[in-house]
Amino acid sequence: MGQHAIETIIESADKALAEQNWDILSDLYAEDAVLVVEPGRTVVGREQIIAVCREFAEQCDVAMDIRQNGITILESGDTALVLANSLVSDLTQTEERKATYVFRKYPADGWMCIIDNSYGSDLVGAESA
Repeated sequence: MGQHAIETIIESADKALAEQNWDILSDLYAEDAVLVVEPGRTVVGREQIIAVCREFAEQCDVAMDIRQNGITILESGDTALVLANSLVSDLTQTEERKATYVFRKYPADGWMCIIDNSYGSDLVGAESA
């Protein structure tokens, strides 16, 4: 069985982020998508997501390398829940996160990310800690 279309999209997003290719990255998110920037902080909307990514890239001296080390996709109709072991690296360290993403399939655009949560269930209780 071949790679699921969502896996290809996630690979494209990881590559676009590392290369700071904001046009490609923007095309992968739904207009009303939500990004968990950090526990307790989210942004809504494609433009705000790209603005946060640009801001982060400007603050960092090195590009982040994000890779997926295992993905499970649970699909129902036009919605898919993605559970991923994400490896987030810079020059000094690699952090593994249990990411959670939600994708919706649009008739004209295909699969697009509607929720990008690289912290996964680690968000539970994080706001009160």
